Amino acid sequence: MSLQPLKTQGFAQDIYKESSVQLEELGTLRILSDGRKFQYARAGATALAAGKVTQTAIPSANASDEVVAASAAVGDMSISVTFGGAVTADFYKDGLLWVNDDTGEGHLYRVRGHAAGTTAVIVYLKDPIRVAVTAGSGTVSLIQNPQDLVLVYPTSGTGAPAGIPPIPVTANCYFWNQVAGPVPVLTDGTVVIGQHVRVSDAVAGAVEPLDRDGTDENEAEVGTVLAVNANTEYSLINLAIGY
Repeated sequence: MSLQPLKTQGFAQDIYKESSVQLEELGTLRILSDGRKFQYARAGATALAAGKVTQTAIPSANASDEVVAASAAVGDMSISVTFGGAVTADFYKDGLLWVNDDTGEGHLYRVRGHAAGTTAVIVYLKDPIRVAVTAGSGTVSLIQNPQDLVLVYPTSGTGAPAGIPPIPVTANCYFWNQVAGPVPVLTDGTVVIGQHVRVSDAVAGAVEPLDRDGTDENEAEVGTVLAVNANTEYSLINLAIGY
């Protein structure tokens, strides 16, 4: 899912390069002439490998169903939130805030930034408040940008699929994470051309057949097979994450 307007030219970072400094907005969508789609991302604390599925950062319990500390009127560009624990400055910058209960529930807003703190932290928004939110009764939740601090998809997922890096990525570096189109990906088991694949529950970062053993497992589906290679090799799949 892209949180930014579509950019068509003037990219500051090559598809096959990483950067220790941020050169694009997180989540920026880039579409190549062959139809492949990438989003600008940042690796987490562990290095990433080319051709292995990544997942979103693990959501923090400090930002789920939190109290609105001061009422926000229609048109306001900020909202005051009391978190469940301390947050560092701009931890949710370029992420998402949504009203999960009471007046205004169901509305989603992009986060511009915020100060460090716990109680009555002013969260600045990129979008104006559309439905007034009431202090004390309304509750909100926040998550980081889905492409911020991504990690190799573990055998027991703790987030949603985020993409597949086209290059090895150093920890905490910025890169273009592929989210759609043909991509080689680590294969676990025997995949079948034309059939769906899901993230593997046995090999981190790999894909396996959607219904490998007839037990209707529910790991996330990420695409369909274009060309088959053997177990432990890299098969070509038509990736479809968020599109």
